[in-house]
Amino acid sequence: MHVVIQTIPSTALCDRQPPLIQMILPLIFLLASLLQQYGSEAESSHVSKFHPPSVKEQNGVQDSHQEKIITVSGEGMVHSPDFPHTYPRNTALVWRLVATNNLRIQLTFDDRFGLEDPEDGICKYDFVEIEDPTEKTILGRWCGSQSAPASHTSKGSQIRIRFISDEYFPTEPGFCVRYSLLPVSVSEPEVPVVLPASQQGIEELSEAVAGLGTMEEVMQYLEPERWQLDMEELYKPTWHVLGKTFIRNKKARGVDLNLLREDVQLYSCTPRNFSVSLREELKRTDAIFWPSCLLVKRCGGNCACCSHRCYDCQCVPTRVTKKYHEVLLLKHQSGVRGLQKSMTDVPLEHHEECACVCKDDGD
Repeated sequence: MHVVIQTIPSTALCDRQPPLIQMILPLIFLLASLLQQYGSEAESSHVSKFHPPSVKEQNGVQDSHQEKIITVSGEGMVHSPDFPHTYPRNTALVWRLVATNNLRIQLTFDDRFGLEDPEDGICKYDFVEIEDPTEKTILGRWCGSQSAPASHTSKGSQIRIRFISDEYFPTEPGFCVRYSLLPVSVSEPEVPVVLPASQQGIEELSEAVAGLGTMEEVMQYLEPERWQLDMEELYKPTWHVLGKTFIRNKKARGVDLNLLREDVQLYSCTPRNFSVSLREELKRTDAIFWPSCLLVKRCGGNCACCSHRCYDCQCVPTRVTKKYHEVLLLKHQSGVRGLQKSMTDVPLEHHEECACVCKDDGD
């Protein structure tokens, strides 16, 4: 028996299909092609964004995304890389300090402290942060060139320190935190005894009042028991006051003493913004910088509130930090036509704290 196989052309098959199927098949093929293309792009994107974990070792941390656990049995320290010099960019370090259950950990910052400045008063970029894992609370986050943060003691037997720097504006010296152990039953430090205002001499009382921030603080310092009544008495009409305020039967608050003091502080010896020429500041007459000028903090203002025992007062910096600013450097190349262009970090001094230094009459 012979079997005859007849081959039907594809065109004949298509001709036999209903019109609806003929319309749907091209759409299915197009959709499958788009899905395949999207999957290939997604896989390519996923591969390009994947970075293998770093295995470099920085200050005891093998992986910048993992925390280094340190068993605290005595005194020690953790610090930013290269402290007290400029720390590197793009750094994330975490230390978890662990003590035995019957001890607490005390952290003390080195006086040398300086990270990238905050923005709008918030440490967004480079900062050091302390967290208490026992209570799951952030004890503080610090940056800039402010005074070194105060000491901190853990609530439990652990405490975490985290340091972050981004890819811009690294500065020096970074930070250094010393840690030590404290017994749970450690007693609170004794508060020095301060004589009541009524028993202080005129010089001591004058210095104490000058250091207070508001009118309310002054009145509370002078009369802790009845300072609120004294505040009201200050603005009551008296028979010794004549003029418009007496006629109106009310002694008006003509002057805000708190605002007066703030105005004095504003124009006294304080750090303030100054524009400096980079070529003059760096003594680089062979180069061109862009921007050509940058803002720095420098001491300015007068010293009218110096002690009466001084006759010559000068506003001088008492705390100076060096910060690095990234700028464009243009420089002529010997034997080559055109300018060499490069991004570079330039160090500029910033005055963080200022004071009036007075010369005694006998000098």
